[in-house]
Amino acid sequence: MIRRERRQNRVTPFGDIVATAGRGLFMGNRGVLHDAHRRVVRLSQVRRWITCRLEFRGRRRPIMTPGSYTELFFLDEAAALAAGHRPCAECRHADYTRFRDAWAVVHGGGRPTADAMDATLHAERLTAPRTKRTYLARLSALPDGAYVDIDGAAWLVWAGALHRWSAAGYVQRRRGPRGVVIVLTPPSTVAVIAAGYRPHVHSSAGAEIQKSHHVEWPP
Repeated sequence: MIRRERRQNRVTPFGDIVATAGRGLFMGNRGVLHDAHRRVVRLSQVRRWITCRLEFRGRRRPIMTPGSYTELFFLDEAAALAAGHRPCAECRHADYTRFRDAWAVVHGGGRPTADAMDATLHAERLTAPRTKRTYLARLSALPDGAYVDIDGAAWLVWAGALHRWSAAGYVQRRRGPRGVVIVLTPPSTVAVIAAGYRPHVHSSAGAEIQKSHHVEWPP
């Protein structure tokens, strides 16, 4: 039997790039992260961390083409946002516009440029090259779609409960602790979600998700 090699291209809500089965519902990139042998050798190359559709205008290309951007995959958009990504302005233009409009509501000053948002998110993602920046907030103040860290695991805030992330889907549901929690989703993104941007969330977090969010392509 031929064993298929797993590429290191799945992204966790902590922003780590890991090798595991499955693609998830979204793709994205952070520039060229792999070498000529398709090994990931850096966490990021650019400030522009984006989240893309899996399919767009019939475009196809080999994964990890030498010298080109590294394809990264996310369970869902909420996980991508927690990792520090934002919607792509090309393949997800409508979502990008919604995200940018909500950003303008939060920060004022009119619609921001992609570079301006990327500069802010870049400062909020990491405290060191491979160390995620987190912060404390009251769980009751966080909107649906934010992620928190509880005992080293990533949990999605959604529909009055917490849902534990796994690469294959959400595997546990629980009530959240009272008081202050460690937040994974960057503060500017949390504010954008609170201002009305509703991220797409994997259906394993509950059947009510598909009723409340229009899905543009089959999950």
